[in-house]
Amino acid sequence: GCFENSSSTAGPDVNQDKNTNTDFNQQALVENLTDNIITPTFAHFVELAVTQKSDVGEYCTKLGDQINGEGSAESVTESKEKAQESWRAAMNSWQEAEVMLLGPLHADDNFLRNQIYSWPNTNSCSVDYDVVFYKNDEVNGQPYDITKRTPSRKGMAALEYLLFNDNTAHSCDAGSPPDWNTLDDNTIKLARCAFATEVADDIHNTASSFLTSWNADNGYANQLKQAGNTSSSIEEIHDAVNRISDAMFYLDSVTKDEKLATPLGIFQNECNGIPCQQEVESPYAKHSLSNIYYNLLGFQKLLTGEDGLGFTDYLVDVGDEATAEAMSTDVEEALASILSISGSLYDVLEGDVTPAEQSHQDIKDVTDKLKTDFINSLALELPSTAAGDND
Repeated sequence: GCFENSSSTAGPDVNQDKNTNTDFNQQALVENLTDNIITPTFAHFVELAVTQKSDVGEYCTKLGDQINGEGSAESVTESKEKAQESWRAAMNSWQEAEVMLLGPLHADDNFLRNQIYSWPNTNSCSVDYDVVFYKNDEVNGQPYDITKRTPSRKGMAALEYLLFNDNTAHSCDAGSPPDWNTLDDNTIKLARCAFATEVADDIHNTASSFLTSWNADNGYANQLKQAGNTSSSIEEIHDAVNRISDAMFYLDSVTKDEKLATPLGIFQNECNGIPCQQEVESPYAKHSLSNIYYNLLGFQKLLTGEDGLGFTDYLVDVGDEATAEAMSTDVEEALASILSISGSLYDVLEGDVTPAEQSHQDIKDVTDKLKTDFINSLALELPSTAAGDND
């Protein structure tokens, strides 16, 4: 997985004794972050996935009515905009969860996470193929079953394509999905919408099943909170702290590097190192800046603990109030920087990219401290994604 976050190496200047020289309540930290930040984030996404499923279904009903001469174009437009807004709300929530990829969400190269949101592994051509497969209820001679389909054909990224792309031409470079060229525009619209309802239903089912297992007596939430006890597979409470820290490094390896540095051309990309719209995370909804904002917001919640204990409290307790204050300030500045950008990242890449470059630098200010002072002061280990990273 491109952002597997298993811990691997200690920070270069880490004081392994520092953690034992404090009476900071790591158990309370893990309990607060799990019960009041992480689990509610997952639960909120499930709630929004229900609304998304309902609104997509309503839109498709209105579209069918209008095509059959029984409804108005205005009602279709209204219901489509409502479905799109539900997608945006659900995506915002999921982007907070992206910095909380723990336990089953990142096991097996992020397999479960990818069922819900597979980016950067997306393929709109494959989605168009599945539109036809679902319409015909057949794949290779077997009944269509979305649970057996690969992540790039479903999930939030596929739903974005289905809800925000109005072009009825297929998106394959070579060849075409079966029967596509024999279908009229209305048939394609109805088929795409029908598949969108199936995708939205699958997103809800996957997220709901995950939340149930997460909250189970032997689920990962309790594994974290009971770390160090015989009832948990996590040997020490400090290991549980480290696993939450690992998840936060998404802000470095994905938000900073893949969502900004790559499309900006700071890193090599499909456009040979110049600003590149093809690399933008959310090209159809043009939602990428919002995604980055909510990554930062999720990170901030874990960092500060909101109304309970957070990592900043831990830093203060071990005597590194400077890092706690600097990281808190840097996150606020990064959030403000994203909000200050006019238009979408997709559009910004066509002109003056200076505001987006500034946002990249502002996030880098956060992650530079995350990889050094934060890790060292708390005697944590760097995840494999950050080990040896000197960007």
